Amino acid sequence: MEPVSLQDFVCALDLASLPRVLRVCSGVYFQGSIYEICGNECCLSTGDLIKVIQVCLQKVVCKNPETGQTVEISPNFPGRFTPLTGPQSYRTLEELLSAATQRSRKLPIGFMSTHRISTEARVVPRDQPLLLEDVEAYHGTYRARCVLDTETQQFILHLPLSQKGPFWEWEPGAPQPLLQALQDPALSDRLFTCSTLPWRSLILRPQYELQAIMHMRRTVVKIPSTLEVDVEDVTASSQHIHFIQPLLLSEVLARGGPFPMPTEILETPGGPPIFLGPWVGSLQKGQRLCIHGLASPPWRILVSAKGRKVPRHFMVSGAYQGKLRRRPREFLTACDLLGALQPGQPLRVVATKDCEGEWVESPGFTSLAVGDRLEVLRSGQAQGAQGQDIDVLVCQRLSDQAEEEAEEEYEEVEGEDQILLPLYVSSSFVEEMSDNRRYSLEDLMAQFSLPCEVKVVAKESSHPADPLPSFPGLRLEEKIMEPFLVVSLDSNPEMCFEIPPRWLDLTVVETEGQPGQPAGTPPVATVEEVTDAFYYTLRQLPVFENQPPPPRPPKSQGLGGQKKQSGKNKSAQASQVSELPQASLLPKPKMKTLPQSAKDSSHTYSKVSAHTKGLRHIKSITKDPGNDEHDYEEILETFRNIL
Repeated sequence: MEPVSLQDFVCALDLASLPRVLRVCSGVYFQGSIYEICGNECCLSTGDLIKVIQVCLQKVVCKNPETGQTVEISPNFPGRFTPLTGPQSYRTLEELLSAATQRSRKLPIGFMSTHRISTEARVVPRDQPLLLEDVEAYHGTYRARCVLDTETQQFILHLPLSQKGPFWEWEPGAPQPLLQALQDPALSDRLFTCSTLPWRSLILRPQYELQAIMHMRRTVVKIPSTLEVDVEDVTASSQHIHFIQPLLLSEVLARGGPFPMPTEILETPGGPPIFLGPWVGSLQKGQRLCIHGLASPPWRILVSAKGRKVPRHFMVSGAYQGKLRRRPREFLTACDLLGALQPGQPLRVVATKDCEGEWVESPGFTSLAVGDRLEVLRSGQAQGAQGQDIDVLVCQRLSDQAEEEAEEEYEEVEGEDQILLPLYVSSSFVEEMSDNRRYSLEDLMAQFSLPCEVKVVAKESSHPADPLPSFPGLRLEEKIMEPFLVVSLDSNPEMCFEIPPRWLDLTVVETEGQPGQPAGTPPVATVEEVTDAFYYTLRQLPVFENQPPPPRPPKSQGLGGQKKQSGKNKSAQASQVSELPQASLLPKPKMKTLPQSAKDSSHTYSKVSAHTKGLRHIKSITKDPGNDEHDYEEILETFRNIL
């Protein structure tokens, strides 16, 4: 096949013969062509091969051959087009008949007039097709016997050969829709007329878009047919040529198979690694992989290890088969306690740190000592020491009845009381629990909410190098729903792991399957350690964004402001607490009568508390700008009282 322009090739193309392989040829004015579509630059150089897989009609440009004017119409244009036989018109019917005779054209001859024709029988509109069937003699003159074919019936008209036009000759047949007129190869160079367009004749210039595959290009290339490039059809001699089309793992995931899919890595994403597994170093250009399919189940758990100086983080598959035992959770603030509270699930904790502050002075609030047992009830609002409403946690102080029975020196506790803790309080609590059951990861997720503290008591049998049992505690932080692909190395088929295309989108190419591959999918590593950077990237996912930040404590006031506020509090009879009875009705906690050793420790704690209160008083005095003259005297007096 001789080189032709891309436009001519497409106009003469039979769509049923696709795909076609083209070679870019050099022309008089062409040494290569660069064009840009949708921001993607593509270069077609001399000798390049492209495989045309689809041709789409974009628009049609109608051109007036007399004036050069153009108009664009869409592929679904409703008008009908009648082909004309030549590019010229005739002034009379006699000229039209003479030209047809010279071309050995036989009757009947189709023609039309660009003006309205009036006869005794009827009026023929402009551009109305007529068929000249014969020439008859009538009273010494010749006239043309013509047929006017309407949608309902036919009319016979007799027109003198001297009838003035201008007239255009057309091919006999019904007017055709736009697409049919363009697809007829015999009409590729014809003039057309259309009653819905204002011109007597027009040229149709379709513009197509070719979708093609190029060697080593990942996406399908879209080439306009108007590109000034010559091509040669080499389909017959290119049957052995295989066009390598790269794929992203995300595209493999979206395509959904077929699996297993043997591939080869062409490119790896830049940036530091996100996993720390032994297979990470093997993901290099040229490495052959086997993609086995979609991992199941589709959820993962983000896990942080506890008890080590350097924190480590893991992503654990939902298919993990190790056995876990719940551990008491640790909470650093009252806000953490509220986040862990679940409807229908009691939450009991023990304070592991003394806790008191300015909020203790308000009714209903109290300090906490090491060993205090609480049951978290609900959230609420209360009036703080400075008069503003603050969010609080309503808790029930629990008695140590079991210990009182064991220690005869303990006095009987009269009852339990409710206390209030501001959500901003920083303390330390440990959950009370006596659950010795062994759970699978799936059962644990079904019965308990996250975060959750666990200890792996039995490692997964199919994963001998399971690192999780070596840690004294694990924190299950969040459930992540993300599709993974199961992948194995061609050089080491037993090393099977899971890759998330969202964060590790390799560029691969399909290859021929290698003989000797094991049947089925080998055991998959269900625990993968992640880097710190990737861990914090995961913490920014939407599932973590729903967690509200902890509340801020109220701004502290100077000594003068505190005195004014304390005066207001004394005049108030009770604090108004939402969802609670009046704070004045809450009983004050009673001190227990302990043995001598307990009393000694109690005195020790009291001394520490006294020192703490004294230092806090000193701090508030130094911050009061209104008592500068007496600061040093008050501080000295305070130290004397302490000593």
